[in-house]
Amino acid sequence: MPRSTFLALSTALPLALIACGGGNDRPVQGLAPAQISTIGVNSYLWRAALDTVSFMPLAQTDSSGGVIVTDWYANPAAPTERMKLTITILDQDLRADALAVAASRQLYNGSQWLEAPVQAATVQRLEEIILTRARELRRNAVVG
Repeated sequence: MPRSTFLALSTALPLALIACGGGNDRPVQGLAPAQISTIGVNSYLWRAALDTVSFMPLAQTDSSGGVIVTDWYANPAAPTERMKLTITILDQDLRADALAVAASRQLYNGSQWLEAPVQAATVQRLEEIILTRARELRRNAVVG
C-alpha cells in the first residue's frame, strides 16, 4: 500500500468512527419507544405478558431471550385442573406475530395428573389479552 493511501486511511478512519458516534451510546430520538429497550425484546409485550400471568407462579423468566415460563397453576375454584404457560416474545416490534403462547393443561383423576387438550381459542385469547395490554402500555407511555 502506498504511503499516501495509508496516511489518508489512517486519518479518515478515526474521523469516520467519530462521525458514526464512536462511543456515544445514547439512543437516537427518532426511534419508536417500543424499540428503545435494555432487554432483548419489545418492552411493552414483556411487561404486558408479565402483567397477564401475574396470578400464576413463575418458573423461569429470560428478558434477553423473551421467554416466560409459569409453573403449574390450579384455580382454587377448579382444583382438579391446572395449567402451565410458556410465552415467547419473538421480536422487538409490537406486532401480533411477535408473540407466541403455548399452554399445557392437566386434569387430576384422583391419583395422578393426566395431560388434557387445550382449546386453541384459549391460547388465542391469551395472546389477544397480552397484545391489548401491550398496546395500552405503549399508548400510556406516548401520551403520558
